[in-house]
Amino acid sequence: MAELIRVSNLSKTFESKAGIVEALNDVSFEIDKGEIFGIIGLSGAGKSTLVRCLNLLEKPNSGEVIIDGENMMDLDEKKLRLKRRKIGMIFQSFNLLMQDTILANVCFPMEIAGINRNETKKKALEYLKVVGLEEKAKAYPSQLSGGQKQRVAIARVLASNPEILLCDEATSALDPETTKSILNLIKDINQKYNITVVVITHEMAVIQEICNRCIVLENGKLAEENTVEELFRHPKTSAARRLIFNSTNQVRSMSSGRVIRIAFQEANTTEPVIANLILEFKKPVNILESNISSINGKSRGQMMVQLPDDDKLADKMIAYLKKNESIDVAEVSDYE
Repeated sequence: MAELIRVSNLSKTFESKAGIVEALNDVSFEIDKGEIFGIIGLSGAGKSTLVRCLNLLEKPNSGEVIIDGENMMDLDEKKLRLKRRKIGMIFQSFNLLMQDTILANVCFPMEIAGINRNETKKKALEYLKVVGLEEKAKAYPSQLSGGQKQRVAIARVLASNPEILLCDEATSALDPETTKSILNLIKDINQKYNITVVVITHEMAVIQEICNRCIVLENGKLAEENTVEELFRHPKTSAARRLIFNSTNQVRSMSSGRVIRIAFQEANTTEPVIANLILEFKKPVNILESNISSINGKSRGQMMVQLPDDDKLADKMIAYLKKNESIDVAEVSDYE
């Protein structure tokens, strides 16, 4: 795929009462045209600052943001406004005009662009149909659920005919079932309109459900970049491991013993991996947690296992498990 977005050595600082805050530090990555790309990190990692730098709502202190061959930093105000029209954003808070009907909300960006009223109404109804809310055209935002409001926000963005869609924690205020439906809608829009989607979130489940590739941010720095599949199977940094392990909300303190993570290439594997391990070495192990995740529509399982305190025995168990080609095994030193 052709490159659409290139971020090079991006840095951004803010002044606060406590001093200089380094929000981004030398961040670089590329996003291909038509892909769904994830930016993930815990609170304070620099995600929101990064996404605002992509459309220059925040001007970086240094570095480059190149979109479709143009350096955003070199554009004058007029050209920057035109470029921003091709970059749509949806937020956690929906940002709808509460006094206007749903139809008027979707018409608004087209009216601003100078499209005639008849064409505006026709296109708005088409986009409401795309998001499944054509029958709500005459309703007001206060009459809709959170998921419906987010669908209206998506329809309004589509009305701007964007090439890029930035989703800044767009599902954080929604329940799991509604989140899944919104993510499915975003995937459908990506495929139908070939819109490049950038998903900003702190939730690993969102990244696993929708993204092809992603970066992990920690304290304003790029900690890791990979495909979502490889990130799940082989997280290389403590930042990535925390996000993956914490996704089950079952992380607990360890007082002793070595811990390994087993990632199953197929979640429905019928091989009794742990039972075979116990039978082979005649020693018990402690299953700390296990779960199944959806990664781009495919189920993937993981399990955290505490091994015996005997280091030699633990080494033999790890070597034994690594012979199994249907699983990935890695020792975890920062499981807390």
